[in-house]
Amino acid sequence: MDLSITRADHGDQTVVHLGGEIDVYTAPLVREKLDEQIQGGRTRLVVDLTDVTFLDSTGLGVLVGRLKLARTRGGSMRLVGKDDRVLKVFSITGLDKVFEIHADLDSALAAGSAPAAPGLSQGGQS
Repeated sequence: MDLSITRADHGDQTVVHLGGEIDVYTAPLVREKLDEQIQGGRTRLVVDLTDVTFLDSTGLGVLVGRLKLARTRGGSMRLVGKDDRVLKVFSITGLDKVFEIHADLDSALAAGSAPAAPGLSQGGQS
């Protein structure tokens, strides 16, 4: 397994930094670590994918599921990423419209500390 996971709190936001490959083998660990944060009350998440080199459909499923879980608890989840291969997976699947994706950590944290823009929905379709 080629995966690293670290976390850091920035006020009421928690950054979970992922590195390496998120696939069928490593996705359960990603799910577990994100669930730990959400169940511990850290529902304002920023998932930093900057150092992720590969992301498959299993990894996408974990991220979608954790986004839904965070939202049901009044939270949010923003992503940070700039690797074209990883971003292409979000684009191809249409999940770039579901997730708020930022090019760098500073902009993701700033977006989380700003009040929600009028007209933006936090809900999704079932």
